[in-house]
Amino acid sequence: MVLKGKNIVLAVSGGIAAYKVVQVARDLTKEGAEVHVLMSEAATRFVTPLTFQTLTQQKVHTQIWEGWTKEEQGHISLPGHADLILLAPATANTMAKLAHGLADDLISTAYLATPATTPFMVVPAMEHLMFVHPATQQNIQTLRDRGVIVLDPKYGEHATGATGLGRMPEPTEIVAAVRLVLGQRQGDLRGKRVVVTAGGTQEPIDPVRFIGNGSSGQMGYALAQQALERGAKVTLISGPVKLEPPYGCEFVSVRTTREMEAAVNLALEANPPTDVLIMAAAVADFRPLRPSEQKIKKEKDKPTPVIELELNPDILLGLKGRPGLENLLRVGFAAETNDLALNAEKKLKDKDLDLIVANEAISSIGQPDNEVTLIERGGLTQQLARKPKRAVATAILDKVLELLEKKHVMNNA
Repeated sequence: MVLKGKNIVLAVSGGIAAYKVVQVARDLTKEGAEVHVLMSEAATRFVTPLTFQTLTQQKVHTQIWEGWTKEEQGHISLPGHADLILLAPATANTMAKLAHGLADDLISTAYLATPATTPFMVVPAMEHLMFVHPATQQNIQTLRDRGVIVLDPKYGEHATGATGLGRMPEPTEIVAAVRLVLGQRQGDLRGKRVVVTAGGTQEPIDPVRFIGNGSSGQMGYALAQQALERGAKVTLISGPVKLEPPYGCEFVSVRTTREMEAAVNLALEANPPTDVLIMAAAVADFRPLRPSEQKIKKEKDKPTPVIELELNPDILLGLKGRPGLENLLRVGFAAETNDLALNAEKKLKDKDLDLIVANEAISSIGQPDNEVTLIERGGLTQQLARKPKRAVATAILDKVLELLEKKHVMNNA
């Protein structure tokens, strides 16, 4: 996990959204980060320091003049030991101080004491008119120009009852943004471009019916999330699922297998070149030859309609031998109901894959966990016990990284 062992300074300024930051502190701590909280005097009017201290098990700092001991890190040294500084919520007043270089409280002083190499993330939250005011917008631009990461606020209802831009993102998105930033700076896949397909595809029979399968998309989405957290630039191409795309990915929504094929081809033509293609989607192998333009009616005195099928394109097979993709690492999935290893190895060879992830279809599709076998080119196998798909994604990407390093050595031999 990208947050495990990380030192994060969480600065909380005085907005009503401070109550949401309690969940941010809890989630960061739960994922293994050491969280040190700085609070402005105004922030303590919304949330007590004891709340943050209880959740983080760290002393909470509220005063620039508090008596620092030799054993404690002061307001100057605390940011210097951090992997990331997070200011949430960032009020208009606090951002103005940061933009103009003032240092009259704990948070503004800490900002000036932050090394240039340490990521500083700001999460604005305020009433709509305050956020769109030219002064606030200019201060935000000044901070961005200095390299500060500004997480855009959301449109929605405010505590005053007004509706507009300026609402703080939900805690889950803030934590995801922290993971993304740390991954981009420290992840073992940073600098790599990864394309992931996920979910099942749907082939229309008529305007309301389709041929599809029970894929939930959990495996592909977990792979995309893990790749992001490890620093990769990720394009996620997904069929219809009930999941939110991971924060920070380039997301492409498709429905049919042919739409997915077109999206994959477009992604592989983009620059910089794709390093890894992971085809985790459960695509429909067949489609109706002549889908009806109108809903097919059930009529008692007429025969049951016959649906004639035709083959869909095999996306991975279509990439075999294509010029310009010689350095692309290709990962396929084989969900089988019988002869798992035999069928998976055949797909690996026929489609010229570097790695195939084999699993039993009935026990994996739509489930939150999975039991898989990783089969490399040359017949090397690794069996993974049943575990949550996030953990399976981690193991798959570990193998991907290993294969990338082998490919790099071979290309430079």
